[in-house]
Amino acid sequence: MGKGERLRKKSQFDDVREHGRTWVCELVVLRAMPNGLGLNRYGFVVSKRLGNAVARNRVKRLFREVVRLTPTEKGWDMVFIARNGVKTANYQQLEAAVAKLLRKARILTGMGEAERAGKA
Repeated sequence: MGKGERLRKKSQFDDVREHGRTWVCELVVLRAMPNGLGLNRYGFVVSKRLGNAVARNRVKRLFREVVRLTPTEKGWDMVFIARNGVKTANYQQLEAAVAKLLRKARILTGMGEAERAGKA
């Protein structure tokens, strides 16, 4: 994930928080908003309450890998916020949680037309 694909400044995170929509599951909170660019930008928030630096960095590495391998629509700013249960979750559980949130947000590609129309 290159520098252009990351939210790096506090103002970028604040824009997503103020103007974006929120979706929640047991492990992750997703905040997303369209960015008008031809690419997605991602930010990850892992609180110190989740553990020491080793634990927080592990969670961020898992998030980056899940996002890298998940096909999504282009043109979104997304912030993934780790909840308390994520520190004991494995890769498959985190992948399922992220996919669930992206499906709810209708950002996940490969969705059927019925799901896009909100009928599923």
